[in-house]
Amino acid sequence: MTSSTHATSPAAPPDTLNARIGVLTRREVEARILAPLIDALGDAFGREAVIAVVREAILRIARTQGAQLAGVMGSNDLPAFAESLHFWTQDNALELEVLAQDEERFDFNVTRCRYAELYRSLGIPELGAVLSCNRDGALIQGFNPAIDLERTQTIMQGAACCDFRYQRSNPQDGA
Repeated sequence: MTSSTHATSPAAPPDTLNARIGVLTRREVEARILAPLIDALGDAFGREAVIAVVREAILRIARTQGAQLAGVMGSNDLPAFAESLHFWTQDNALELEVLAQDEERFDFNVTRCRYAELYRSLGIPELGAVLSCNRDGALIQGFNPAIDLERTQTIMQGAACCDFRYQRSNPQDGA
Protein backbone atom coordinates (compact mmCIF):
# COMPACT_ATOMS: atom_id res chain seq x y z
CA MET A 1 0.00 0.00 0.00
CA THR A 2 1.44 3.36 -0.93
CA SER A 3 1.21 6.53 1.09
CA SER A 4 -1.02 7.97 -1.65
CA THR A 5 -3.55 5.27 -0.77
CA HIS A 6 -3.60 6.60 2.79
CA ALA A 7 -4.22 10.13 1.52
CA THR A 8 -7.39 9.12 -0.31
CA SER A 9 -8.83 7.03 2.55
CA PRO A 10 -11.78 8.59 4.33
CA ALA A 11 -11.04 10.08 7.74
CA ALA A 12 -11.69 7.77 10.64
CA PRO A 13 -14.12 8.85 13.34
CA PRO A 14 -12.55 10.34 16.49
CA ASP A 15 -10.68 7.79 18.59
CA THR A 16 -12.35 7.56 22.02
CA LEU A 17 -10.95 4.19 23.11
CA ASN A 18 -8.59 5.58 25.75
CA ALA A 19 -11.48 7.23 27.55
CA ARG A 20 -13.78 4.22 27.16
CA ILE A 21 -11.50 1.30 27.98
CA GLY A 22 -8.26 2.80 29.28
CA VAL A 23 -4.85 2.66 27.69
CA LEU A 24 -3.69 -0.50 29.49
CA THR A 25 -6.60 -2.56 28.16
CA ARG A 26 -6.15 -0.98 24.75
CA ARG A 27 -2.46 -1.94 24.65
CA GLU A 28 -3.30 -5.51 25.62
CA VAL A 29 -5.85 -5.83 22.80
CA GLU A 30 -3.40 -4.27 20.34
CA ALA A 31 -0.54 -6.53 21.47
CA ARG A 32 -2.64 -9.69 21.23
CA ILE A 33 -3.45 -8.81 17.62
CA LEU A 34 -0.11 -7.34 16.57
CA ALA A 35 2.31 -9.89 18.09
CA PRO A 36 1.15 -12.85 15.97
CA LEU A 37 0.87 -10.60 12.93
CA ILE A 38 4.42 -9.31 13.47
CA ASP A 39 5.62 -12.92 13.85
CA ALA A 40 3.95 -14.00 10.59
CA LEU A 41 5.19 -10.97 8.67
CA GLY A 42 8.64 -11.43 10.21
CA ASP A 43 8.74 -15.01 8.94
CA ALA A 44 7.81 -13.82 5.44
CA PHE A 45 9.84 -10.59 5.20
CA GLY A 46 12.41 -10.63 7.99
CA ARG A 47 11.66 -9.68 11.59
CA GLU A 48 13.96 -6.64 11.75
CA ALA A 49 12.40 -5.09 8.64
CA VAL A 50 8.88 -5.69 9.95
CA ILE A 51 9.72 -4.23 13.38
CA ALA A 52 11.15 -1.12 11.67
CA VAL A 53 7.94 -0.62 9.69
CA VAL A 54 5.79 -1.20 12.78
CA ARG A 55 7.91 1.24 14.81
CA GLU A 56 7.52 4.01 12.20
CA ALA A 57 3.77 3.39 11.90
CA ILE A 58 3.38 3.55 15.71
CA LEU A 59 5.30 6.84 15.81
CA ARG A 60 3.02 8.37 13.15
CA ILE A 61 -0.03 7.18 15.06
CA ALA A 62 1.34 8.61 18.32
CA ARG A 63 1.95 12.05 16.76
CA THR A 64 -1.62 12.10 15.46
CA GLN A 65 -2.95 10.94 18.83
CA GLY A 66 -0.93 13.69 20.54
CA ALA A 67 -2.56 16.35 18.37
CA GLN A 68 -5.98 14.83 19.04
CA LEU A 69 -5.23 14.75 22.77
CA ALA A 70 -4.49 18.48 22.76
CA GLY A 71 -7.93 19.00 21.23
CA VAL A 72 -9.60 16.79 23.83
CA MET A 73 -7.81 18.61 26.64
CA GLY A 74 -8.66 22.04 25.19
CA SER A 75 -5.04 23.15 25.53
CA ASN A 76 -1.59 21.94 24.57
CA ASP A 77 0.35 23.30 27.55
CA LEU A 78 2.15 21.26 30.19
CA PRO A 79 -0.59 21.51 32.83
CA ALA A 80 -3.10 20.11 30.31
CA PHE A 81 -0.68 17.33 29.39
CA ALA A 82 -0.18 16.49 33.07
CA GLU A 83 -3.95 16.32 33.48
CA SER A 84 -4.19 13.95 30.50
CA LEU A 85 -2.11 11.31 32.28
CA HIS A 86 -5.30 9.96 33.83
CA PHE A 87 -5.79 8.03 30.59
CA TRP A 88 -2.45 6.21 31.06
CA THR A 89 -2.75 5.72 34.81
CA GLN A 90 -6.33 4.38 34.70
CA ASP A 91 -6.72 0.94 36.33
CA ASN A 92 -3.49 1.56 38.30
CA ALA A 93 -1.54 1.07 35.10
CA LEU A 94 1.26 3.36 36.29
CA GLU A 95 2.51 4.44 39.68
CA LEU A 96 4.02 7.91 39.48
CA GLU A 97 6.27 9.99 41.68
CA VAL A 98 5.89 13.63 40.59
CA LEU A 99 9.10 15.57 41.14
CA ALA A 100 8.28 18.96 39.58
CA GLN A 101 5.20 20.40 37.94
CA ASP A 102 4.55 23.93 36.72
CA GLU A 103 4.03 25.84 33.46
CA GLU A 104 7.60 25.13 32.28
CA ARG A 105 8.40 21.62 33.59
CA PHE A 106 6.72 18.35 34.36
CA ASP A 107 9.11 15.79 35.84
CA PHE A 108 8.09 12.44 37.19
CA ASN A 109 9.29 8.90 37.66
CA VAL A 110 7.21 5.85 36.91
CA THR A 111 7.92 3.48 39.77
CA ARG A 112 5.60 0.70 38.60
CA CYS A 113 4.58 0.02 35.02
CA ARG A 114 1.83 -2.49 34.40
CA TYR A 115 2.45 -2.00 30.66
CA ALA A 116 5.89 -3.61 31.07
CA GLU A 117 4.30 -6.32 33.22
CA LEU A 118 1.68 -6.89 30.51
CA TYR A 119 4.19 -7.38 27.69
CA ARG A 120 6.25 -9.73 29.86
CA SER A 121 3.14 -11.76 30.77
CA LEU A 122 2.25 -12.05 27.08
CA GLY A 123 5.75 -13.35 26.35
CA ILE A 124 6.64 -10.37 24.16
CA PRO A 125 8.86 -8.13 26.32
CA GLU A 126 10.92 -7.20 23.24
CA LEU A 127 7.83 -5.61 21.65
CA GLY A 128 6.97 -3.50 24.70
CA ALA A 129 9.18 -0.60 23.73
CA VAL A 130 7.99 -0.69 20.12
CA LEU A 131 4.29 -0.83 21.00
CA SER A 132 4.32 1.46 24.06
CA CYS A 133 7.48 3.24 25.25
CA ASN A 134 8.53 4.61 21.87
CA ARG A 135 5.20 6.42 21.57
CA ASP A 136 6.01 8.89 24.34
CA GLY A 137 8.32 11.23 22.41
CA ALA A 138 6.12 11.23 19.32
CA LEU A 139 2.98 11.78 21.41
CA ILE A 140 4.38 14.95 23.00
CA GLN A 141 5.58 16.19 19.57
CA GLY A 142 2.03 15.88 18.30
CA PHE A 143 0.58 17.38 21.48
CA ASN A 144 2.91 20.38 21.41
CA PRO A 145 6.15 20.49 19.40
CA ALA A 146 7.46 23.18 21.80
CA ILE A 147 7.63 20.65 24.64
CA ASP A 148 10.69 18.39 24.87
CA LEU A 149 10.85 14.99 26.53
CA GLU A 150 14.04 13.60 27.98
CA ARG A 151 13.94 10.05 29.25
CA THR A 152 17.11 8.10 29.92
CA GLN A 153 15.70 4.83 31.22
CA THR A 154 12.58 2.69 31.34
CA ILE A 155 11.28 -0.18 33.40
CA MET A 156 10.68 -1.96 30.07
CA GLN A 157 14.47 -1.89 29.54
CA GLY A 158 15.07 -3.26 33.05
CA ALA A 159 15.62 -0.02 34.97
CA ALA A 160 14.10 0.51 38.43
CA CYS A 161 12.00 3.41 37.12
CA CYS A 162 11.18 5.41 34.01
CA ASP A 163 12.42 9.00 34.24
CA PHE A 164 10.14 11.39 32.35
CA ARG A 165 11.37 14.98 32.09
CA TYR A 166 9.15 17.30 30.07
CA GLN A 167 10.18 20.90 29.51
CA ARG A 168 8.97 23.73 27.34
CA SER A 169 11.59 24.44 24.70
CA ASN A 170 13.58 27.61 25.12
CA PRO A 171 13.09 30.08 22.29
CA GLN A 172 16.15 30.29 20.09
CA ASP A 173 18.16 33.49 20.44
CA GLY A 174 17.53 35.71 17.46
CA ALA A 175 14.98 33.33 15.96
